[in-house]
Amino acid sequence: MDTGKRLARLEEQLYFQEHAIQELNDALLAQQRQMDAMEHALKIMAEREQKLLDMLADRPENAMPPHYMPERY
Repeated sequence: MDTGKRLARLEEQLYFQEHAIQELNDALLAQQRQMDAMEHALKIMAEREQKLLDMLADRPENAMPPHYMPERY
């Protein structure tokens, strides 16, 4: 194989490798954005759970659930 063909082949391989690296980088960035969004959602849910637990902590253990409470007329 002559030098010109070898150089052309190497340039072709380099182009495809750079393209593959860019695609991998784009996929990694998309995954990172998705993970950031999921972490944010998890933080919000954990805060909501803590608020609910705090509300339940204020109730006596043997309190009747609201749907069993007699209605007041």
